[in-house]
Amino acid sequence: MRALSVMILLVALVLPSGHASASPPINISAEELQTLRTLAAQGNALAQNNLGLLYELGDGVPQDYAVARQWYEKAVAQNHASAQFNLGLLYANGHGVPQDYAMARQWYEKAAAQGKANALYTLGEMYAHGQGVPQDYARARQWYEKAAAHGNADARGWFEKAAAQGNTNAQFYLGSLYEKGDGVPRNYAEATKWYEKAAAQGDADAQFSLGLRYAQGYSVPQDYAKARQWYEKAAAQGYAGAQYKLGQLHHFALGVPQNYAEGTKWYEKAAAQGDADAQFSLGLLYASGDGVPQDDVRAYMWFNLAVAHSTGNKQKSTATQRDGALTRRMTPAKIAEAQRLSQQCQARRFKDC
Repeated sequence: MRALSVMILLVALVLPSGHASASPPINISAEELQTLRTLAAQGNALAQNNLGLLYELGDGVPQDYAVARQWYEKAVAQNHASAQFNLGLLYANGHGVPQDYAMARQWYEKAAAQGKANALYTLGEMYAHGQGVPQDYARARQWYEKAAAHGNADARGWFEKAAAQGNTNAQFYLGSLYEKGDGVPRNYAEATKWYEKAAAQGDADAQFSLGLRYAQGYSVPQDYAKARQWYEKAAAQGYAGAQYKLGQLHHFALGVPQNYAEGTKWYEKAAAQGDADAQFSLGLLYASGDGVPQDDVRAYMWFNLAVAHSTGNKQKSTATQRDGALTRRMTPAKIAEAQRLSQQCQARRFKDC
């Protein structure tokens, strides 16, 4: 148990900045060090990584980057994420190896693929500062987003600074962090605040998110009128999800008088962008003849398209709807025509469907 506690302690000491000298002393005893060596020699990847860390820091052993690299390499051969990150740091800092940002990035990416938050953040730093890669703030933001979602406080701090300076992407993403509780305590009021800032600057994602909040009453009083206002702003920018939601409001008389024609109009706009929910809704309207001429062929066509653009349980339920009473009342010729129309519509990318 003593050896296990040592390993857990060591693995937590790697800093995202990679400045090993900033780490507190470990003060490992001779007995603990020998236990660590034994476990590492037996092939324990965590022990190998931690022994490498000791040699990198010069803590309890003479500082020796070459030996550190050897132990890290043994651990990465077992796909150990912390060792991959630590090996990347050696290459980035030129410790015991020629400085090589390309090699550092390769090892960071391997660790990042396993969800290592420090690696995700460090990749963001590389792209933000053009360190071994062309400076690319869009790529940097992508890595920071992933790091923040994995609880990296430095990445969250980057979003907070950028959001405070009016960056709409950062404002929206900070709102989503608070909504999901990714790296921060879940706080719907805080999420709404940041969505509102981004939405006021025309961010369609934030406008849509606010529409959802008002429609569902998340941290705000339920208000379909306000939901519609935000959906309309996002829909005007071609946001398919908002167009679908507007269709729902008019279809089911949510905050507006029921208007099948208006619902159909918005469903068609969203369906033309491949939105499976809107395609399914059009199938329902044509099957029942609500607001449109009743047409089994067109109903089947839209259900067919919705199946093609759905996955999982949604795909199964859509197929069940298509293959139930609707299919049973259609002739083989009509089903063949519906299938032809759905293929034609797909080929035309939903133009004139």
